[in-house]
Amino acid sequence: MNVEFFRREPTASSSWRLAVLMGANSRTYKFALGDALLRVAAEGHTDILLNDLARPYAMGLVDHLAQAPQAPSSSVVADSDFLTVAEREAAESVRLGSPTERLLEAAMKSMPAMVMQKFHNLRGGTELPHRFYEVTGRGHQRVVRLTEHLRDVALSEQAVSLQAELTARWNIVETSFAAEVGRSLIEEGVAVDLEAWVVTDRRRRRSVAGVTEAVIGFQHGRCISCTELINPSVDEIEVDHLFPYSYGRVLGSKIDLDAIWNLAPAHESCNGRKSNRLPKPDELDRLAQRNEAIMQSPHPLRRSLQLTLQRYGYKGTGDGDWYRFLQHVYNQV
Repeated sequence: MNVEFFRREPTASSSWRLAVLMGANSRTYKFALGDALLRVAAEGHTDILLNDLARPYAMGLVDHLAQAPQAPSSSVVADSDFLTVAEREAAESVRLGSPTERLLEAAMKSMPAMVMQKFHNLRGGTELPHRFYEVTGRGHQRVVRLTEHLRDVALSEQAVSLQAELTARWNIVETSFAAEVGRSLIEEGVAVDLEAWVVTDRRRRRSVAGVTEAVIGFQHGRCISCTELINPSVDEIEVDHLFPYSYGRVLGSKIDLDAIWNLAPAHESCNGRKSNRLPKPDELDRLAQRNEAIMQSPHPLRRSLQLTLQRYGYKGTGDGDWYRFLQHVYNQV
């Protein structure tokens, strides 16, 4: 578990972000489950039959299967595997607007063991500090009891942001599974389209996710400048160059200021007041902490930051490298 990330803000939302943003992803089941959980909790459910939770879970995967693979191309998938069933039943499920009986049965069979047991687990054998559900009963009478922690997350002022973060992370991971695009993401990391403010595949410039949605969770949903929460429903948001773009003239081609490491969501008003000044020490600390947190996530965002550090002579492990690198950049300008 990224202890430092959770220690800075020991809340249920931070536990949720640990699972969604920093957990290992061999398939995308976790995102489909997280999406379904947020939806049913927001509707006010405290207990829900597994059968009823399986419906949005299955349809979420069906929707994403139409856009990209939901497992690495190297995965061995049996005929009875849930993803195999989902691919076969996708067209009819879309036509019906709900999962077919076969797809629902496959989801019911696979969910408890395949994804629900693992959602609370992190790499290294640790568990999330908060639990979001418990499964009781047997067979078709199994009930998913939603905890107060899940309701706190789903009904919080960060709910819209958390949903967007999950979708962005899902898009990034499934794109890394795609045979052609994924290879360049894993090897070369991502780039940024500065006009549209989206993360793209570096080689093919294909849009992957919005910059804000991709990284704001690693800032605990907070503005990099004032540290207050950003509410996408009411706040105007801009992506701030912590080291202003204009300083690129000083640095020349030595350091790329248009990369993920230097971009952070902020309130429009905060970014406007900051204007063209260099980051303050506390902003540098927050940027270093944010980048250290991203380094705890699976590729390709991690890879992008790793390449940045290695390019300038650092190990690229993220273990204190970001504090040293950012101070180095500051001294250069």
